[in-house]
Amino acid sequence: MVQVDLYTLKGEKKGKLSLPDKIFKVKDNPVLIAQSIRVYLSNQRQSPAKTLRRGEIRATGKKVYRQKGTGGARHGDKKAPIFVKGGKAHGPTGEQYFKLKMAKKMKRLALFSSLSNKVREGKVMGLESLKKIEPKTTKMAEIITNLKLEPDKKKVKVTLVLGKPMVNVLQAGRNLKGLSLKQANLLNPYEVLKAKYLVFEKDSLLKLKDTYGIK
Repeated sequence: MVQVDLYTLKGEKKGKLSLPDKIFKVKDNPVLIAQSIRVYLSNQRQSPAKTLRRGEIRATGKKVYRQKGTGGARHGDKKAPIFVKGGKAHGPTGEQYFKLKMAKKMKRLALFSSLSNKVREGKVMGLESLKKIEPKTTKMAEIITNLKLEPDKKKVKVTLVLGKPMVNVLQAGRNLKGLSLKQANLLNPYEVLKAKYLVFEKDSLLKLKDTYGIK
């Protein structure tokens, strides 16, 4: 069974945390991981953009000028796309559909593969329970500092995986730049690979195993 270091909230090594091989000792599958990330990001995409076509523009339908004899091109009304403030030709309608699907087994394997890669890189560690932490940003910052995992202000550097949502932990970590809080049952390859370090709260492994039916 795969084992990683288990730390106290003060940053001291307390022993080893055992990780299930079926999740954290899976063969690397970069193609499947890339496909899973593409599906995830596509499903996060929304289509709020919408432009007005010439039939939706509120303007007169009167012809700009007479058909012939002006020396200029022939035109209809000012709602034509060629005019300023006219309708938009072939613009977004707000009805674009970006949703993609992926088999559950493929999603699961992609997640397990990405988690296994993090373990092989030595970027996974365990942490004692956070149930009693005070709901203060300074307290969470102290824990991250004690673990010597200073978050990067520009990107997510540390992802803290929780077994269940806890109000005190959320309040302590939500304003800390470079730290991301995730529930074990909601992990996905994108969140795993985006972080430099994965810190699993001790109780989160039970939730992870229950989610995927692993004993």
